[in-house]
Amino acid sequence: MTTNTETAVGGPLPASDLFLSLDRSGPIPLYYQIAGIIETAIADGTLPPGSRLENEVSLGERLGISRPTVRRAIQELVGKGMLVRRRGIGTQVVQRPVTRKVELTSLYEDLQNDAKHPTTELLSREMIPADAATAEALSVPEGSEVLHIRRLRFADGVPLAVLENSLPPEYASIGEADLQGRGLYQLVKARGTQISVAHQRIGARAATAEERRLLDIPAHGAVLTMERTAYSNDGRAVEFGRHCYRPDLYSFEVTLVNN
Repeated sequence: MTTNTETAVGGPLPASDLFLSLDRSGPIPLYYQIAGIIETAIADGTLPPGSRLENEVSLGERLGISRPTVRRAIQELVGKGMLVRRRGIGTQVVQRPVTRKVELTSLYEDLQNDAKHPTTELLSREMIPADAATAEALSVPEGSEVLHIRRLRFADGVPLAVLENSLPPEYASIGEADLQGRGLYQLVKARGTQISVAHQRIGARAATAEERRLLDIPAHGAVLTMERTAYSNDGRAVEFGRHCYRPDLYSFEVTLVNN
């Protein structure tokens, strides 16, 4: 019998090969075995991020296993954040979530340190008049020109965040080529500025239509948000950022201490 587990990348995978180790007469429940096999395939890259699994009915029929058993196995991995169910798409392998400590680092550096491959699509780079919020954050007159940058950041090829940053005009030399290959804080540091402190606010909101398209978020989905103003060691405001992240792939980690 020819059996397939569908993937969105790399073509179909033979389910008969993937599930050869199923022990139908042993003491370990079948749902647990199926979940373990899929989890191992995700971990070793056999099922890379974006891969689609067969629907529960089809997979159950191919393996000669009841649909409730297959459903329970899939639900185990959904609960672990390894699979996601999407209407109209099916069940997909998700990118391993990025858990980011709330520290004074850039997303680019955090992804590099986490052995993920960060890449950037530059959405816009222009000198624009500062709006009221940007002017207040950067301590510049409202309407004065600032460098405004919007980027789409990927981790291992999967869209993760839309990054919007405004900087004072002395950083206007930061160009498109710079932004494609390095993190913003690295570029600022290369221009002789050491960022030493930042004020940050974390929240959530409904995603806009553009954000849903860029981040591959389903209709009516939400984004995590971060607003940050960073300062140099001499107290000057260097950067004002307004970022949004895919909530299924990103989280913030904070350590709390009782003083």
